[in-house]
Amino acid sequence: MIKSMTGYGKGESLYGTGRFTVEVRCVNHRYGEITVKLPRALLKFENDLKKRVAERLSRGKIDVFIQVEGAMALGVPTANLPLARGYYKAFNSIAEALGLGGEVDLALIAAQRDVVTVAAEAEASVEEIPEELLAALADALSQVDQMRLFEGESLLADFRKRRELLSGFIGQVAGRAPSVVSEYAARLKERIAQLCGDSGLSDERIALEVALLAEKCDITEELVRLESHLRQFDETLDRNEPVGRKLDFLLQEINREVNTIGSKANDAAIAACVVELKGELEKIREQVQNIE
Repeated sequence: MIKSMTGYGKGESLYGTGRFTVEVRCVNHRYGEITVKLPRALLKFENDLKKRVAERLSRGKIDVFIQVEGAMALGVPTANLPLARGYYKAFNSIAEALGLGGEVDLALIAAQRDVVTVAAEAEASVEEIPEELLAALADALSQVDQMRLFEGESLLADFRKRRELLSGFIGQVAGRAPSVVSEYAARLKERIAQLCGDSGLSDERIALEVALLAEKCDITEELVRLESHLRQFDETLDRNEPVGRKLDFLLQEINREVNTIGSKANDAAIAACVVELKGELEKIREQVQNIE
């Protein structure tokens, strides 16, 4: 199964009166690199969260952003009673001194700074990853996975189309290869006849020259290895696992055989096919860089 390394997902989950929001962004990368940015209260779960992400996304540069909104159920509001009493006495003293009527109410005291506080994200009270956070993360990862799968289907269709083009050019090379030696022999005889007439080289000497050329430009082994690599390429495309690295390796080996054919063939028609093959391989290689 082909999957792209590019994707985005966003998950949200309510917890009490608050909300977890998780965003996951993934782009191309040679390896798997996961960065998690989260509130201070949850920092101790960073490695656990990375492991959960790695279980779903094995390759790419993956950025996870976790936000917490609202009064977190992870912390407990605390009343500073001595400070509240101090404000109460102070307000009553002011009222008496100025001859003001009325009572000092709770709302006025509670509105004063530090009378009611919530511990800074209550780090010590968070003993395990909140289930609501895990649900939001799972939702975001599912969206990323779907986006990567959708793009992967498009890439797979492109790979198969270009794979057919490769087969066509390779078929032309294989069909042309046997003619290279026979045409060389005919040209050699014709050239010798033009230069030397009837006193030219013997048929045995010409046969030897042709045999040397045939051995030098024989590309049978390269064609066999090329077909083997392409079969492995096809099989790899159908695997239900991350295949980007293996495809990249196979393309290197295919390109190596194509280069060897180009250097050995000594034929303009084959050289033209080699140019086309290298062009298609480069297009596939560029696309494979975005495969998980």
